[in-house]
Amino acid sequence: MEILIVTLASLFAGLVDSIVGGGGLILIPALFATFPTAAPATLVGTNKSAAIWGTAFSTYQFSKKVEMRWAALFPAAAAGLLGSVCGAWTVTQVDPSFLRKGLPFLLLGLLIYTVAKREMGQLHQPRFQGRREALIAALFGLLIGFYDGFFGPGAGSFFVFAYVRLLGYDFLNASASAKLLNTATNFSALALFTWQGHVWWHLAVPMALANVIGSLIGTRLALRHGAGFVRYVFLAVVSALILKTAYDGFFR
Repeated sequence: MEILIVTLASLFAGLVDSIVGGGGLILIPALFATFPTAAPATLVGTNKSAAIWGTAFSTYQFSKKVEMRWAALFPAAAAGLLGSVCGAWTVTQVDPSFLRKGLPFLLLGLLIYTVAKREMGQLHQPRFQGRREALIAALFGLLIGFYDGFFGPGAGSFFVFAYVRLLGYDFLNASASAKLLNTATNFSALALFTWQGHVWWHLAVPMALANVIGSLIGTRLALRHGAGFVRYVFLAVVSALILKTAYDGFFR
């Protein structure tokens, strides 16, 4: 029964994650509720073992239908991987709990800005080309990757927002590009958790398969309905993140 519960949760997490990120809002609470006595690191590591496959397959699906600016994406993904490793190491030296109370307000600001700028992310008009785009993408890949390794909640949404606001992408193209960066940061985190023995592989395999199926469904929905649909899902996910992080920061 436990495997069935977390596998279904992984499917829905993959669906949401493939559209705009935030699948961890579904899968991580499901893992903690199903296995309340397990070590938190093991549950987070097991979550990563499923999520990486969903984001990887979603990246591939998007690449067949959406223009992927690989010359800027690969440096950003490499920087995200490096930042995530540095963030994961830093969390062994510094307690990240000081971020808990500030994060809901940061996300609220992001939500208000996106709602106020109704035209933002509706048209795909990249602002930069060549090395300049690669440099800017690598810079926020490094910073958000570090945050993902150090603390984590909302990293996928921050990637999408950065592509929309800083680089001029629409929400569909931003989500597609963010998937590769998410895959890179998930890989570095999974490597660390695997090295430390914090992955339940007997759960990882069925969860990964379900996550891939969910990601394929979510990617098709995003491609079919376009940037406007992705924007609404983005707003819904950020709203859920605000509630979750506010609860964690002020009521737990």
